[in-house]
Amino acid sequence: MVVSERKSLIRGGNFYEPTLQQLDMAASNDTVGDSKQPLPKTKKFVYVLTTFSAIGGFLFGYDTGVVSGAMILLKSHFALNSLWQELIVSVTVGFAAIFAFIGGPLNNAIGRRGVIITASIVFIAGSVLLAVSTSKEMLLGGRAVVGMGIGLASMTVPMYIAEVSPSHIRGRLVTVNNLMITCGQFIASCIDGLFSSDKVNGWRYMLGLAAVPAAIQFIGFMFLPESPRWLMQKDKYDKAKKTLQKILDNEMEVEREFQIIKSVVDEEKRNDSSSLCRVLSDVSVRRALFVGCGLQMFQQLSGINTVMYYSASIIQMSGVRDASLAIWLAAVTAFVNFLFTFVGVWLVERMGRRLLSLLSIGGVTLSLLFLSCGFFLSSLHSPPVIFNNTNFINTSNACSQFQSCAPCMQSLHCGYCYMEYHNHSVYNTSCLPIDPNNNQISTGGPCSSLSNKGPYFAPNYCPSPFSWMAMAGMIFYLAFFAPGMGPMPWTVNSEIYPQWARSTGNACSAGVNWIFNVIVSLTFLTITEALTTQGFFFIFLFLPETKGKPLEEIESTFSVGWLVPGRKESKAYHVILNNQQVDESDEDTLFAR
Repeated sequence: MVVSERKSLIRGGNFYEPTLQQLDMAASNDTVGDSKQPLPKTKKFVYVLTTFSAIGGFLFGYDTGVVSGAMILLKSHFALNSLWQELIVSVTVGFAAIFAFIGGPLNNAIGRRGVIITASIVFIAGSVLLAVSTSKEMLLGGRAVVGMGIGLASMTVPMYIAEVSPSHIRGRLVTVNNLMITCGQFIASCIDGLFSSDKVNGWRYMLGLAAVPAAIQFIGFMFLPESPRWLMQKDKYDKAKKTLQKILDNEMEVEREFQIIKSVVDEEKRNDSSSLCRVLSDVSVRRALFVGCGLQMFQQLSGINTVMYYSASIIQMSGVRDASLAIWLAAVTAFVNFLFTFVGVWLVERMGRRLLSLLSIGGVTLSLLFLSCGFFLSSLHSPPVIFNNTNFINTSNACSQFQSCAPCMQSLHCGYCYMEYHNHSVYNTSCLPIDPNNNQISTGGPCSSLSNKGPYFAPNYCPSPFSWMAMAGMIFYLAFFAPGMGPMPWTVNSEIYPQWARSTGNACSAGVNWIFNVIVSLTFLTITEALTTQGFFFIFLFLPETKGKPLEEIESTFSVGWLVPGRKESKAYHVILNNQQVDESDEDTLFAR
């Protein structure tokens, strides 16, 4: 039973007996979470809606993942320095953050369907611009346009899926959006691998192919309905009921859901402001926003998007010298992310949001410790520089000052030149300046021309026996992250806000996600390792369970205090449903659930 309906049972200190219609409406929703009751049937149309909506998630994943492999080709084709590489990656994230916030009022104005269609058009425009880029400035502009689409899609798609899904499978369907994000990242890695051998135009195919799924989503949503909850907000009750008839199994369920949503919407219209000021002034919504934004913050502090953006570069840094091999190994890590997201889809309605998030972030913390240990050991055992022939040294680069591989490789202008024995130990090592026209060779010396048998030139990695630790650490990290901390922040945020605050709440939380994405991109392993532990305690203390509860019911979960441990779930709701008497003194208990 929704909060407004429960409040109507107690007026002026007197208990009012609920009508049979109220009891029937409430029971039909409450029994969804009861394992003893058979689950309602789900219409195939719900899965059609989810599939076309989740293409937005696929585009989100593809456009954030494809840059990892494309950057290896782009930095050579456009002679990009480190600053331009960072700009091309971060401009997408920055515009995603801005348009995630803009998506809030835009969703209120033109609806979820309208925003998703707009995002599809933006994705198409950005992809085409990237494919035809002739300069690094055009490339930067294309990545900015794609960022706009990502921002709009990332905050709208989970909300739309949640609003058109029956409550008993809502968590699973919203998690499908994250499955499609990881699918997009995996497909992007495969596309990177397929076109990595085309050094001239391969990156055009990598970046431009995103226009195809965007066009499919655009065409699909021309025939799909708007969210029934948004339609009721705009007094379009007939259209809302028609949408519910396509989603729910029978007319009785349609009428029950229609009346429940209508009662909430009518009550909210009496105070029709959906501004951030109203959100912050409402205690329960403020608590929900705190939890929602906190989850998105800790998702990014765990470092996922940085790992996905730079996975190929991280693998190269760990000691894999072949660029194509690094790209394909990045595809393996993306597949692990995709594969283990299926675990999240399977567990979300069985284990619940809270426990799944706790287990996930605990494993992420341990994996990051292992990953950072791998890089620390590689740095600690960095091979030495034996020869530094000053005839080949540009004094402005000062490559001759470095005594080992790690500082030489970290310099923007120097690379590590070496020969390798069969046991992978190195000899004839030197630190030489990078050729400005080809960053894979040095300006002079033995590494100015390379062969398959050596010498080898390492501008961004050091040969190391600990390179396996980076790969293993990334796989363990993704195996823990994908089922829980990947989808749960989006799933929870799509559920915890009342109808009037849902657009604003999702816009704020998605904006926080992208803001911390930018911050983490600049700090990476140091801060992520330190702060994921705090994320575990945040989830333990503040995130309640929302599994199986109707959207109109979840609002009351945040009206009973901040801390979850020790909170007692009220039985009053079930007493009312069983038509038993409740004393006036039990009013607080009645509202506790």
